Amino acid sequence: MSQRLPPLNALKAFEAAARHLSVKKAAVELNVTPAAVSHQIRTLEEYLNVQLFHRYNRALELTDAARACLPKLREGFDCLAQAVDRLRTHTSGGMLTVSAAPSFAARWLMPRLHRFIAAHQEIDVRVSARMRRISVDGKADVAERATIETWLDDSDVAILYGHGHYPDLDVHKLLPLTVTPICSPQALTGEHPLRTPEDLKYHMLLHDDTGEMYDGESFWDVWLKAANVKGVDAKRGARFSHAVLAFEAAMDAVGVVASMPSLAAEDLAAGRLVMPFELKVPLQSAYYLVCEPHAKTRPAVAAFRDWLIAEAAKDAAITAAAPVPAAG
Repeated sequence: MSQRLPPLNALKAFEAAARHLSVKKAAVELNVTPAAVSHQIRTLEEYLNVQLFHRYNRALELTDAARACLPKLREGFDCLAQAVDRLRTHTSGGMLTVSAAPSFAARWLMPRLHRFIAAHQEIDVRVSARMRRISVDGKADVAERATIETWLDDSDVAILYGHGHYPDLDVHKLLPLTVTPICSPQALTGEHPLRTPEDLKYHMLLHDDTGEMYDGESFWDVWLKAANVKGVDAKRGARFSHAVLAFEAAMDAVGVVASMPSLAAEDLAAGRLVMPFELKVPLQSAYYLVCEPHAKTRPAVAAFRDWLIAEAAKDAAITAAAPVPAAG
């Protein structure tokens, strides 16, 4: 008969506290109170009759016994995660759940997803489009890691906009990003045709607030500064919380949006939108495909990753080949 194991929650609390050497950080990761983590650790110590931590005023130190058992404990959690993942795969019939921000899901993923579904009819794809704040300052603290883990709790993969610093996760860079003015072809004609960057002063500026939410500076500020344009007020105009809304307004000839061509690749290729100027300013942020390491070997996840990388390469070719309208 197999040996009776300690409570799983107590083992999870101990592993998290040992990894962070902090009860408070472990509590943030596990979404419980520090008191609950401390209680679970003491329960485990009493169960095993072994001291796991030396406790100081504001610090924890692992005992020799705790340090010796940690590698096997982490290996055990990895095995559990893989077993559960295999069970989900078996019972779901190849179901794949993808999380992405609303603008990326609507403007980039959905116009292409039919190709993946047609090629992989055995995979049941579900898309979850929800806005969740992820830092892009190149650092992922405990709270941010917990946010990403929460995102992956109900998804197999997530497509994140950031700097790609997601420790302990499998990360693939999909789309390096640039920003440039984008508008309807109608903006190139009329009373004030858009021929030079200075002509923007005659047009409504449309703001995709994604730029301000994530990089701290509006896309218009970024582009006008790089183009050395004078006399255009980057603060005026209409604001939209998602790129999908800003692009819709641009296609309706409401104004000109400064945004990412990657999110408009289909409309640029079809001529519904145009990029009036050659200058595209590189952004520090990019789109990344992220999943738990144990999930990347799942056939559905691997197939989606390979397809997504191929689609991203096509996207780069489309945006690079989009013609700049001739002045005049």
